[in-house]
Amino acid sequence: MSRNGYSVPHEAELEPAFRTNLEAKSGVLNSAHVHLNGNVARRVVKDREFFWWDTELRGFGLRSYRSGRKCWFVQLRQRGKQKRITLGRPGNMNAEQARAAARTELAKAALDGLPAASVSARKSSGVIRFRDYAPQFWNDYSRHWKPSTRARSHGVIFGELVTTFGSLRVDAIRRADILRWRDSCAERGGAFNRSIPVMSAMMGYAEQLGLRPRGSNPCKGTPRYKRRAVERFLSAREFERLGNRLRAHEELFPLAVQAIRLIIYTGARRGEIETLRWEWIQPPRLMLPDSKTGPKIIYLNKQALAVIDAIPDRRETGLVFPAQRKPGAGINLNPAWAAIRKHAALPDVRLHDLRHSFASIAIAEGISLVVIGKLLGHALAETTERYAHLADEAISDAARRVSGSLARCLGLAA
Repeated sequence: MSRNGYSVPHEAELEPAFRTNLEAKSGVLNSAHVHLNGNVARRVVKDREFFWWDTELRGFGLRSYRSGRKCWFVQLRQRGKQKRITLGRPGNMNAEQARAAARTELAKAALDGLPAASVSARKSSGVIRFRDYAPQFWNDYSRHWKPSTRARSHGVIFGELVTTFGSLRVDAIRRADILRWRDSCAERGGAFNRSIPVMSAMMGYAEQLGLRPRGSNPCKGTPRYKRRAVERFLSAREFERLGNRLRAHEELFPLAVQAIRLIIYTGARRGEIETLRWEWIQPPRLMLPDSKTGPKIIYLNKQALAVIDAIPDRRETGLVFPAQRKPGAGINLNPAWAAIRKHAALPDVRLHDLRHSFASIAIAEGISLVVIGKLLGHALAETTERYAHLADEAISDAARRVSGSLARCLGLAA
């Protein structure tokens, strides 16, 4: 890896540039060592200061203040002095972006004392256009992302963002430019909401590279468009119609039908089933090495095990549900689901709604939100809280039924 014409040492070579243990010196004992990711950034630590230290990159951490505010930072030693540099807030950059920024700061500290880059190189770096900066950001950042994030972000960067800001100098992009862009996306609020975190990360990284003044991120505080609630729960009759259509389409879409049944019985995310591999099946569990929230266990009930037993064993592909026309790729459930939901008269139901429905059925059966969170693989309890209103409804209904029975026993009108 190089920066300004000089080779930047790998992580192992950076060790002299930092010291992570300020705790003994300062007396701060509220700390933990974890792999920093989005789930850690969302954790709430109240009424005290707390430090999360990254287990992957020494010196990189997340600081939580008494006020609840959080910031990414990197702690390093430069010219014999210990420094702690604030990188940004979780709302403006995710963990991988902050980790990459930390590596940059550590590299700068390790290279401190080397001859500076030429004046012409410094001048040219200050007037870089956004369209020329985008590939540099992509090369530095995308290698840390999951394949799905890479695919999604590539379109955002080289489609939406380069089209909008390509001709502007990186150091000349202002908040007014961001707000004009937001206004132009009024009819595509979802696209803007997906793009603004990427743009914010690009501006934050430009600060780290010295292409913008520190603290000048023009995306900071930009409001997102409100999301329309799209959760959908299937009723018993709708499940009956869906079951009939699944049986009717078994011959046309044999693997897809089994994959959809597995989603229904486990509450798994579609991507977890589409890319499921045979070695991850360890009855009575699926042991996923990675998912949206990291490593995950999916519990297999009797019905789910029956579905897996009925699937033709094609272990040579490694995939439980391989794509027919793309060797090495997992199945794409969209074509089959489009046909099945149409014939089941469920045109507005998404595959992800089967996961929501799994939770709603569990609540109706009296299962606690804590257990439901474990079944769905939620890393944070707050994620499961979206179903709390369903639990309240189930409790209220139970109370009505109990009081009705008691009233009848007392000879009163129920």
